[in-house]
Amino acid sequence: MNGDSNPKNIKLTKFVYTPIQLPPSGEAIDTLSDRDIPTGDGGFARDYAIKLTAGDQIAIDLSSEEFDPVVMLLNAEGKNVGKNDDGPDGTSNSLLFIRIKDPGTYVVRVQGFGETSSGRFRLKVSKLKSQ
Repeated sequence: MNGDSNPKNIKLTKFVYTPIQLPPSGEAIDTLSDRDIPTGDGGFARDYAIKLTAGDQIAIDLSSEEFDPVVMLLNAEGKNVGKNDDGPDGTSNSLLFIRIKDPGTYVVRVQGFGETSSGRFRLKVSKLKSQ
C-alpha cells in the first residue's frame, strides 16, 4: 500500500438525503420510479418535506391511475405518525387525516403497495380549518 486511501482511484460520491420541498400550494404532480428510495420490498418511495405546527389538522390525498399508492407521514425523527393505503372512496387511492401534536418539519412519503410502485401520481396536502 502506498498510503492512498483510494488505491484504485474509484470515484467516490457522497449522497445526501434531502426530501423534496412541497410547494406552497401543497400539491405535487410527479412520477415515482426506480430512481427513488428503495423500500426494501421491491418498491420505491419519494419524500416531500412540509413544515407543520402543533394543532394543525391536515388531509393528505394521494392518487394514481398507474399504481396502488400508499401515503405515510413521518416526524423529524423518521417515526411513522400516520399511514393510509386505501381511502374511503372504494378505490386504491390513499387519504390520511391527522392532527399534528408537535411542531416541526415532517415528511410525506409517497410509495406504492408492493412491487408495482411506479408511475404518475398526484399528492395534495391541505390544512383543514380548526373547529
